Amino acid sequence: MNLLRRQFLQVAAGAAALPTSSRFAWAQAYPARPVRVIVPFGPGGNADVLGRIIAQKLSEQLGEQFYVENISGAGGNIGVGRAALAAPDGYTMLVTPPSYVINPALYDKIPYDARKSFDPVTLAVRTTVVLAVHPSVPAQTVKDLIVLIQTNPSKYNYATAGVGTPGHLVGEMLRHSLDLDLVHIPYNSAGLAVASTVAGHTTICLAAPAPIVPQVKDGKLHALAVAYKTRLPALADVATMADAGYPDIELDNWFGVFVPAGTPGEIITHLNREIARSMTLQDVAERLVALGFEPVASTPEEFATQIKIELEKWVKVIRAANIKAQ
Repeated sequence: MNLLRRQFLQVAAGAAALPTSSRFAWAQAYPARPVRVIVPFGPGGNADVLGRIIAQKLSEQLGEQFYVENISGAGGNIGVGRAALAAPDGYTMLVTPPSYVINPALYDKIPYDARKSFDPVTLAVRTTVVLAVHPSVPAQTVKDLIVLIQTNPSKYNYATAGVGTPGHLVGEMLRHSLDLDLVHIPYNSAGLAVASTVAGHTTICLAAPAPIVPQVKDGKLHALAVAYKTRLPALADVATMADAGYPDIELDNWFGVFVPAGTPGEIITHLNREIARSMTLQDVAERLVALGFEPVASTPEEFATQIKIELEKWVKVIRAANIKAQ
C-alpha cells in the first residue's frame, strides 16, 4: 500500500502544479453528468466485479454517478468496439482484461485499434488465472487431472470467460504443451463460466479469481492451482502451477481502465488520481485482496508502456502455440 500512496501523492503533486484557476475549472466542470463504465463481459465476472468497485468509489468521491454497462460477446471485442466509438469527453470509460492486447493477434479483424483507439488511464490491478474443477472430478492435484484427461479421451472440457481471455490462453498452453484432448467451452463472462462448472455442465474452469474464490470457499469448486509466480492470499493453500510441476504455465493477468483516444489530459489525470486514491482506502484494498486482486494503480505512462510490450508479446506467443479464435 505504501507504493500506491506514493503514486497517488505523485499524481496529486502533478495536478497541484497546474494554475489554480485551471485546476478549479476542471474540478468544477467534470463530471457534470453520469459517466458510463463499459465492461466488455457479462455480469458476475472479474471485469464486472472490478468495474463496479471502481464505479462505486468514483461516484462517492466525485459526487456524480458512474455506472457499469455490460456489453459482452466475441471475447470482449463487441464491448471494446462500442467504447471506441464513444465521444472522447470523459463520459465513457472502459474496464477490460488483457484480451484488449491479446485479441489483435487472435482475430483476423477486430473493431478497434489497440494502439490508437484509446488512451490508458491506469493498470488498476494484477491477478492471475485459477484452475478449478467440479467436486465430482476425482483429482486432488494438477497431475491427477492430467492423468484423468489422458486416460479418458473426449470426456473433459474447460470453461472460460471467452475466446482470447487469459483463461483460454492458459487452457491452450496446457493443452498444447501436454497434447491433451481437451475441449474449450467459451462463455461471455467468467461468472457464466464458473456457474457452468458449479452446475456440472463443464468439468474444469479457468478464470481469474474473483468469481471462483467464493465457490471454492463454499465447497462448490475445487481449486487445483493458480497460474502465477506466487500463491494468492485469497487461496493460500492452493499451489502455483510451478509448485504443481508445470512452471511454463504462467500468466500475468491484469485489468485496466481506458478512455476513448483524444479525451482531455486533465480528465485522464483526474480519473487516474481518483482511482489511485480509492485503492489506498482500507475497505477497497481488503476487498480486492480477498477477491484475488493485487492493487496497482499505475500511471497512464506506465500502462501505455506495458500495452506496447504486450501487443508484441502476444503475437509471438499465439503464433508459436498456434492458438485460434475458433
